[in-house]
Amino acid sequence: MTGALIVGVLLPVLMISMVFDVLGLIDNPYFGFLLYVVMAPLLVFGILLFILGGLFFHGKEDIGTYTVEYLKEQFTRPGRYTRIRRLLIFTAVSTLLLVFVVGVASYSSFKYTSSARFCGLFCHNVMQPQYTAYENSPHSRVSCVECHLGAGADWSERSRFTGLKQLASVVTGSYPKPILSPINDLRPGRETCEKCHLPEKFHGSRLYSKDHFLNDETNTHVKTIILMKVGSGDIQGTKAHGVHWHVSGIQQVQYRAVDQQREVIVAVRKREKGKKDVVYSLIPKTGKNAQPLPEYKSGAGELRTMDCIDCHNRPTHIFLSADEALDKKLLANIIPSYLPYIKRQALAVITGKYTSREEAGVGISRGLQNWYREHYPDLIRKNPDLFERAIQGTIEAYEENIFPEMNVTWGIYKTNLGHKNGSGCFRCHGKLQENKSGRVISSDCNLCHIIFAEDEKHPDILSSLQCLLRM
Repeated sequence: MTGALIVGVLLPVLMISMVFDVLGLIDNPYFGFLLYVVMAPLLVFGILLFILGGLFFHGKEDIGTYTVEYLKEQFTRPGRYTRIRRLLIFTAVSTLLLVFVVGVASYSSFKYTSSARFCGLFCHNVMQPQYTAYENSPHSRVSCVECHLGAGADWSERSRFTGLKQLASVVTGSYPKPILSPINDLRPGRETCEKCHLPEKFHGSRLYSKDHFLNDETNTHVKTIILMKVGSGDIQGTKAHGVHWHVSGIQQVQYRAVDQQREVIVAVRKREKGKKDVVYSLIPKTGKNAQPLPEYKSGAGELRTMDCIDCHNRPTHIFLSADEALDKKLLANIIPSYLPYIKRQALAVITGKYTSREEAGVGISRGLQNWYREHYPDLIRKNPDLFERAIQGTIEAYEENIFPEMNVTWGIYKTNLGHKNGSGCFRCHGKLQENKSGRVISSDCNLCHIIFAEDEKHPDILSSLQCLLRM
């Protein structure tokens, strides 16, 4: 009776709710959770109770109902055949309906819990920084599970156990702020990345243009033009060269890091078929007060084979610096560069200390209004819409990258693409030397790129390329 009551109540509610979900009438991640993670399993539980009750907990007087003799008697007695036939048709239709609903709900439950909305919005405060960065990334159309789980039962099962630990940490509030990176439980980067990015296409060089706006009165728009030596790693008979030399199929690059972020690398080993290993170690400090640090001892730290994630460590959850965030808004004209000193003043207000996003919104708006009312009162009075757009664009630049509640501040998540502030390439290049010869890993700029122009207003290289295209 309990099972029948659960099924009788939940079946119509579940069917109506599924129709609402398919039509997109309710746009709420918690609705999907209630529907597919709570109600659907409860319906299955009710069906099981109903079946178990009928098989094992019926009264003695009804035992004959489940015997062949009883069924024969019911079919042969006059007037009973029609009633039994109706019961059988009702039972068959009800069973098929339940099987259909449970099947659809089970598939929808799997699809829902694998969606980016579930991953990013269900645990809203915890995952808000990562989900916001994901939506603004080049991989915003790739679902979370395709990278975090991937194909195969092995990694899927591992993720279930990891998910249970994460759920417990969210419930108890014991999760780290900010979320630590890199994540140690992910499958190897090459197994994931190379499902889409074919190694056979890692070749050649690419011209890269970076836009930047200066902090002067006119917010001067300048460009840096770089030829990136992407190269390849022993693909299609081509010798490994360029940046992708590090992931060559013939050789391996292993390194030992002594910190969670893999920023402090103390040893590198190059392994190549048919040759002796070449080992590089951190250059020891010299001088009167130099002290050997314990983490520099042989064997300390994590030994890891270099793969895609060691350079492309922020392929999706990309958090920009304050300068880059404003450059992006200025380039898209979300913040109008027409306003004098807008880059400088916007940079000043978004790098202030705020305890919440609400406080930041008020502080940014007030800071810009006060400064422009003092220095350019006529300009903002004549262009109120333009100035309001600048304020909103500045707030967007802040809210897309900073989350005070999770201690996500400017520069908390570093990228290893490039070599800002000694990170990225310079974790190894220029810092480690070969043990036998003392030769230091080169930090020559031309190893990875050639700079044609740096912060130039009208780079000559672009003019030359435009001339070639017109020919």
